[in-house]
Amino acid sequence: MSERTDEDLMAAYVSEGSRAAFEELFRRYADRLHGLFMRFIGSHDVASDLVQQTFLHFHRARADFALGRPVRPWLYTIALNVRREHLRWRSRKKETSLDPVVHGEPTADPKTSTASDRLVQRALGELTEQQREVIFLHYYEELSFPEIAELVGASLSAVKVRAHRGYEKLREVLGVTPEGA
Repeated sequence: MSERTDEDLMAAYVSEGSRAAFEELFRRYADRLHGLFMRFIGSHDVASDLVQQTFLHFHRARADFALGRPVRPWLYTIALNVRREHLRWRSRKKETSLDPVVHGEPTADPKTSTASDRLVQRALGELTEQQREVIFLHYYEELSFPEIAELVGASLSAVKVRAHRGYEKLREVLGVTPEGA
């Protein structure tokens, strides 16, 4: 038996209310979204909460999903909107996080990470929010630039510029020279 595609599962979820289809989509994406939120937020508990919020929004908006379209970009759009709302809420509340932060970005856990992990986290903190978002989605989530452009609501050329400038800044901060230079 072949594995059902995300789109097949979503069709079953939308049309039949299939709990099994929803659970399979959750199984496929929950860990990836948790990792994405961890890179942006840095707290396991907050990342877990944001995953739950994402899937709650996913459930509530299922009737708005255009069958036949790819599920992954739609789900990531919801996740990015949940993250943005969380950041807006956090900035209004002016709470001090208990998580270690460098330049507004989470650092890796010093007990489980290497010095190079911490260096990369610090370098990522030097990027603009837009550059960081594009790089996370491109490098860590392996989304294409056209997918990212759709997710963040920017033109393809703007996304490529953000990625180029972000990767250049990372090379500069990390002291890495491009191959052939």
